[in-house]
Amino acid sequence: MSRPALTIPSASGTGLPACLSGQVNTRPRPTVRPRRPSKTGLPACFSARRGQATVEFAILSAGVVFPLIFGLIYISEILWIWHSVADFTRDGANYAATHCWQASADNVTTYMKTHVPKMVDQDQFSNGSATIQINYYSKDPTTGTLVDFSCDTECNTQCIPDAAAVHVTNYQFSGFVRYLGLPPVSMPDFAATASIESAGCDPDQGTCLP
Repeated sequence: MSRPALTIPSASGTGLPACLSGQVNTRPRPTVRPRRPSKTGLPACFSARRGQATVEFAILSAGVVFPLIFGLIYISEILWIWHSVADFTRDGANYAATHCWQASADNVTTYMKTHVPKMVDQDQFSNGSATIQINYYSKDPTTGTLVDFSCDTECNTQCIPDAAAVHVTNYQFSGFVRYLGLPPVSMPDFAATASIESAGCDPDQGTCLP
């Protein structure tokens, strides 16, 4: 009886590169110069795949990962500074409502500039780059609307407005964007209003809290 012919399986479908499949290639191969061994100790086909993966990761990082990270940092800083400036404005309005009226409102302005919370661009509020404006109002007894308040004397029990409003304007956010070489972002105006009960004045003693 004649023996069956020996069939050599193909390297395809093994899940391994051809250089590692261990199968015999019966096709004639041209004579080529031997390749230098890989510096990593891995077969040359693995080194090529490793380099391709590195390039793909670099492209993905530059196009997707890094912009996403920078965007998250930027949005987080914007939300943080928005919340901080809003609280800072409300604190100024509460201070104005509990301290005596001054035509220049220097007492409120000085308090706000010396009590700026720890946040990005803190110097813009303490050094005057951002504008702090304080307005006082009194209620018109006929129409009930608020009109500008005025009085002859300051810090007097007879000169008590009905409401105080604080406006913070001209603030430009330059926290994270300055590291990217981008211009600062102009933020909208912040405003807060508080009703005044006594303006820190004691009618019995005739004194007011400056």
